[in-house]
Amino acid sequence: MNWDQVEGNWKQFIGKVKEQWGELTDDECDKISGKRDQLVGNIQKKYGISKEEAEKQVGEWERRNLKDY
Repeated sequence: MNWDQVEGNWKQFIGKVKEQWGELTDDECDKISGKRDQLVGNIQKKYGISKEEAEKQVGEWERRNLKDY
């Protein structure tokens, strides 16, 4: 599965995103709308981490959660 499919099925992935990054609010998740760069930016800002670290975390999340799709 590629990220375009995540974007298209975003509502199905919000629960898994919030499991990983529980500080993201429902409103933030709605605004992200499945856009990877916005997810990375929100994680970076919310957790006070570098863009590289946020990218790394999202990449690990992708590998764990998209392997079954």
